[in-house]
Amino acid sequence: MHLGAGSYADPAAVERRVVAFLKSIRDEAEALYMLGDVLDYWYEYRNCVPQGFVRFFGALAELADSGVKIYWYAGNHDVWLYDYLSREIGITIVDPPAGGDIREIGGVEFFLGHGDGVGELSAFMRIARKTFRNRLCRILYGAIHPRWTIGFARGCSRRSRAHGSQPEVAEAERKRSEKALADFSVAFSRSRPDVRYIVLGHHHRPAEMQVTPQCRLFVLGAWDDSNPAYGVFDGKEMRLVRFKSPLD
Repeated sequence: MHLGAGSYADPAAVERRVVAFLKSIRDEAEALYMLGDVLDYWYEYRNCVPQGFVRFFGALAELADSGVKIYWYAGNHDVWLYDYLSREIGITIVDPPAGGDIREIGGVEFFLGHGDGVGELSAFMRIARKTFRNRLCRILYGAIHPRWTIGFARGCSRRSRAHGSQPEVAEAERKRSEKALADFSVAFSRSRPDVRYIVLGHHHRPAEMQVTPQCRLFVLGAWDDSNPAYGVFDGKEMRLVRFKSPLD
């Protein structure tokens, strides 16, 4: 979702679309799994959190209060999730060291993760994952006043997105990520043939791939357009669904 991203022409409209989606599933969802980069930037200081996202957090609180279990997997943009949302809303924060974890949902085995930590990683992603999760680096970063860190982080995000949007860079990254996902999925499925679905985010392009006769890969895509995708498991089958917002 990358809520708060400076690249959005109307960030408030994206948040309203997400809130409309959360309200639409309130009466039928058993659990909600958010697979990272939900926010474009997030760092919880001991006594303060970044501004914004009030309607989004309110919609999550309504879901939790109605009995929906909510799991938030840390992505590379919202890796610094600590205990604030767990205490305030009841969200379960998940940051598995292997880039994902195996969960049984309705008797079916899933591998769920953000997607930045699986497959063959670029040198930049390897360094970033180690740095962002290093305890000393977190302490030192948290010691800097938010007026500096928030602006710095958002500036890095803008520059990275601008670089990645160049046609030749985007095409090279698309080919690299598709190969990395395919190679990872095949190898993982061979090692864990009991897993029926591999579900990831991070790559911004919704996709499906039959990995083996027993296992299928789903990439959820992003919410930066007016027809975003999300995944639904009805107890029998997993599928990608396009959300038609009443606000669009």
